[in-house]
Amino acid sequence: MSTGPGADLTRETACSLRDLIADGAVSPVEVLDAHLDAIARRNPALNAIVTLAEDAARASAKAAEARVIAGEPLGPLHGLPVVIKDVTPTAGIRTTYGSPVYADNVPAEDATVVTQLRAAGAIILGKSNTPEFAAGANTVNEVFGATRNPWNINLSPAGSSGGSAAAVASGMVPFAHGTDFGGSLRVPAAFCGIVGLRTTPGLVPNHPMPLPFDPGQVHGPLARTAEDAALLLDGMAGFSPLSPISVAPSWASCLAEMRTHENPSGLRIAYAPEIAGIGVDPEVASLCDAAVAELRGTGATVDEISLDLSAGREAFKILRGEWMVGQQLERLEHLDRFGANLAGNIRQGLTLDVRATAAAEHTRAEVWHRVRDCLSRYDVVLTPAAPVLPFPITQNYPEEIAGIRLENYIDWVAQCFLITLTGFPAGSAPAGLSESGLPVGLQIIGPRLGEPTILAVAKLLQQIRPVGWPPAAI
Repeated sequence: MSTGPGADLTRETACSLRDLIADGAVSPVEVLDAHLDAIARRNPALNAIVTLAEDAARASAKAAEARVIAGEPLGPLHGLPVVIKDVTPTAGIRTTYGSPVYADNVPAEDATVVTQLRAAGAIILGKSNTPEFAAGANTVNEVFGATRNPWNINLSPAGSSGGSAAAVASGMVPFAHGTDFGGSLRVPAAFCGIVGLRTTPGLVPNHPMPLPFDPGQVHGPLARTAEDAALLLDGMAGFSPLSPISVAPSWASCLAEMRTHENPSGLRIAYAPEIAGIGVDPEVASLCDAAVAELRGTGATVDEISLDLSAGREAFKILRGEWMVGQQLERLEHLDRFGANLAGNIRQGLTLDVRATAAAEHTRAEVWHRVRDCLSRYDVVLTPAAPVLPFPITQNYPEEIAGIRLENYIDWVAQCFLITLTGFPAGSAPAGLSESGLPVGLQIIGPRLGEPTILAVAKLLQQIRPVGWPPAAI
């Protein structure tokens, strides 16, 4: 990679930038300026970054440069810019949750994950767009409008971490923070042709959180490469006494551990073409099948299996309704001011009874055992991350799959939310490009704290199925 005069630092990987900074070959200020220039050129068309903290970021970059010059110890993310999804509090930086109710909200304290990113040396550059309180699979809200897909600006980057995914895919930041409940890291990664990782609940501290015992919503990385995702996770993960479900990782470094799992001849991979009972678009299915066939050629053991988790669809919707009410319990007075997606979810949750939620928990256990059994025989399970190609930005959600009409607005991401139901971690990595030049992703499901193996498989997929840069980044 060129780092001489005129070199575009936004084309470097985060791992490469980290090494260049540590070696003194480039400064954190130069890295920041390169990404600010990319933001100035690309963000007006994409609307991915909605609040830019340029002055604070520049001060942090200068301080990071001084540490390098002084020869002080450097964190794993030293001098690397990152954007934070706008549902996660950032001290002194506007955090709107994508809601008009909080359009002018400026938190006094960072969320724990942001504190840890700063401690690892990351530079908080700004906030990325999200649907209101992350309730939606298309990244649009009444405060900032819609985020667009870098592969085709008339299409959606999905949601709810669509702003972060679009910013990363277009080269505006080397990597970004996101959250995932029903697929909010995995589906935007699939739609934008990058890597996204839903982490093991508790691996990344979730404070502040109205439901601190909840295993549903997690923080995770979005990056252009699997190794960059592992690097960012190293700056996010860690035990915190502020989270009652917090766990310390079983590895000292996800990036280092990932590199010990990279020999494909030792990998046992299961491929389940459809797990949700909703169907898959034929072109998406064909691309995923082709990627899996190429995985077999690497020496990995790959078996196609049947894994039917469709019984969990209704259970997830019930538990999601309970979660929505719990998350917004102190804000119910604003219900009439919330958008249709968020308000509709809350109202549905308010109709639940305890018998329904108890039955949903029993179904959750059954689904967990089915996936657990698969993961006792395989290192990972693969399935399409999204069953459709990116859809128009004006569309709230796809209404049909392969000609079959969907019953509701959430079922199209069932292949992801069914894995959320189990608590197992899962990533998404590119499986190739459609005939119209749009990315398709494979979901990679692993055991608890199996992030290094998941990302090792993601790296293998990126090596055999590279998708390159989207048009909006050229």
